[in-house]
Amino acid sequence: MSDTADFYSDPKLRNSPSGLRLAPLVAIGVLLSLLPLAEIIPQAWNLGLVVAGVSLLAASLLVVARALISDDSVRRELRVMEVFAEEELYPCAIANAQGDVLICNSHARAQLHVFPGNRLDEGLKSIFANPSAILLRLQSLAEIHGRAREDVVTLETTVPISVLGVGKNFFFWRFHLDGTGQWDAVPVPILTEGRNGALLRINGAAEQILGQRPDNLAQVLTGAQPELGEVVQVQTAQGPIPATMAELSRSGTTRDLLVLPLDRAQESGIGASFVDLPVPVMTLSPDGSILEANRLATRLVGNIEPGESNVVHIMHGLGYPVLDWLTLASNEGAVSRSEFLRLTREDREIFVQVTLKRVLSEGEVRLIAVLNDATELKTLEAQFVQGQKMQAVGQLAGGVAHDFNNLLTAISGHCDLLLLRHDQNDPDYGDLVQINQNANRAAALVSQLLAFSRKQTLQPEILDLRDTISDLIHLLNRLVGEKVKLTLSHDPVLKAVRADKRQLEQVLMNLVVNARDAMPEGGEVRIETEVVVLTERFTRDRATVQPGEYVTVKVIDSGTGIAPDKLQKVFEPFFTTKRTGEGTGLGLSTVYGIVKQTGGFIFVDSIQGRGTEFIMYLPVSTAPKKTEAAPTQSPENPTVRQGEGVVLLVEDEAPVRAFATRALRLKGYTVLEADSGEEALRLLEDGTLNVDAFVTDVVMPGLDGPTWVRMAKQNRPDVRVIFMSGYTEGAFGDSGPEISDSTFLPKPFSLNQLTEAVFQQIN
Repeated sequence: MSDTADFYSDPKLRNSPSGLRLAPLVAIGVLLSLLPLAEIIPQAWNLGLVVAGVSLLAASLLVVARALISDDSVRRELRVMEVFAEEELYPCAIANAQGDVLICNSHARAQLHVFPGNRLDEGLKSIFANPSAILLRLQSLAEIHGRAREDVVTLETTVPISVLGVGKNFFFWRFHLDGTGQWDAVPVPILTEGRNGALLRINGAAEQILGQRPDNLAQVLTGAQPELGEVVQVQTAQGPIPATMAELSRSGTTRDLLVLPLDRAQESGIGASFVDLPVPVMTLSPDGSILEANRLATRLVGNIEPGESNVVHIMHGLGYPVLDWLTLASNEGAVSRSEFLRLTREDREIFVQVTLKRVLSEGEVRLIAVLNDATELKTLEAQFVQGQKMQAVGQLAGGVAHDFNNLLTAISGHCDLLLLRHDQNDPDYGDLVQINQNANRAAALVSQLLAFSRKQTLQPEILDLRDTISDLIHLLNRLVGEKVKLTLSHDPVLKAVRADKRQLEQVLMNLVVNARDAMPEGGEVRIETEVVVLTERFTRDRATVQPGEYVTVKVIDSGTGIAPDKLQKVFEPFFTTKRTGEGTGLGLSTVYGIVKQTGGFIFVDSIQGRGTEFIMYLPVSTAPKKTEAAPTQSPENPTVRQGEGVVLLVEDEAPVRAFATRALRLKGYTVLEADSGEEALRLLEDGTLNVDAFVTDVVMPGLDGPTWVRMAKQNRPDVRVIFMSGYTEGAFGDSGPEISDSTFLPKPFSLNQLTEAVFQQIN
């Protein structure tokens, strides 16, 4: 019931076709309408109508269930957005293109009375006269430029509104409702100018100096309005005084002007100074030298020495040199515009939005730089871009895996056939071995991409990590070498987890190898396991770990550590700190994908010069461990096995089909070929045809493997099945091929792997 309620309350899903949303209601209505007829319709008819109604209801619920599954990815992304929105200090909401609120933070609910499921403009009617027009205007700009901002003037105040497009027709809205009197507590005069010089608001410091509340900027200036930054004469209660004007912010026709008396520290009587300005401001020379910086600028930028530091050394990020940007802004008539730059701070990564304005001071050109901390905005933007990039990589991996693994299967398969006809003394034997080995290396790269994108086929089982690590410890000791000491520490009451043993071993090997590479002079790698119980959820690195019981696995080294600016990128595919040729950058991305697909979490902590710690959270499994049957004794050399029987081979790729047919016939099997599921079903229409095994590709045009096999097994329930594919998501779903007497053979496979799989199934 809760899932259905969530479905109807989700505005994103409420835009689904009406037939989808009303299907269950229609079916229920049909049933209710049939009930009064039960007494007057004959029993047979009554039973038929009830059966029809129940069928309609079942079909409708099936449609709803499929819609819920298809929108699961959307819900996951919205939950991630919700975590970041809640951290905002201002009312924030994420809405779709139609204006329906998907999520909102507590400030939006309290101050705007906006709730998920409602329209955004409804909550803004108490603030703006025409909120629909404002939202439409800003959303249109965001669709074009990616973001938009405007200071919306109301009767009482000016409300800054910003919007950021975050993909999939979602928009992130931020409302600075505390903008009312935002300059009132500031000890310097600030005027808010509107259209045609009208003063919309002045703060207390300005009113104290001017001695009045003027309606127009012309009442403040004794002469014509000068250029910003030039010395002007301001009419005050004590008469005209020299001052300079600077623009703090602008939105549309509205701008905030700072009127700074040149003798502000003495004659103004307000005790204000450049150091106390409410925004980070620096004065620069055209060559980038920092002449003056107020307290907020120093706090934002870091340790700077006016007169000695240069902005060129502390800000980066433009597509051209920062000095060229400064020179352009210093030219007479230059248009003031903002740029997003990255500060070169060692403690953390900070982005700033910098606005430059050319001014004249004693005949010399100066640049006034107004800084705004844009770290949160850029971080949020980067996270959504990163999410979209990772999704694209995952989709690419899936598509590449299916087509590329077919090519690799044909290459390695025909290479195996050639090796059967050449012995080790043949001059071509070495070349064939090289072809085979490089095909296997290419297959391993594709497997790593599938692991990262979480689209590989797992074979989970109940594992005791003490046994798993013990089986692996000899290999790990060989991997780390003699200069690195490997130590283990297990929880004495360690509980079981459910995971793919082979993939979990791959995770441990990748982490240990990375730890070894971080200690070129030697050191210690520790693997620690522990059972932890989380009583409440915690959020870290864009992931939320739910309460429950987990087994943690830590891999700790004493190596060189990871730089803070690289720490957040370590799980990205193809990102590596190693030199060219020393690594592909897929090791940690593979680890990340395997852990996430297993249902766990992985985090990393590192201190440069002291070491790195990777910690995995794997959910404790409550399922009982299955007793394994004793393995059957098999011959030492499976390649000499000869089989007999009839195999129906279904593969749409002709090179793969040709190799598989020749390989099976070499081992004594009778092979029937089909290039599609439809062709396979036509062959099986012959009732006298005896087939012992189906060997079929999973992903094919028309009927896919599982579909045609289910249809065929209705008349041939005892036939064994071997599915083969390099990419199974979409055909099998999350639970694997739920078909009796079936097994899975991942592509690319060798000649021996194919014939052995068929032998095992038939025998």
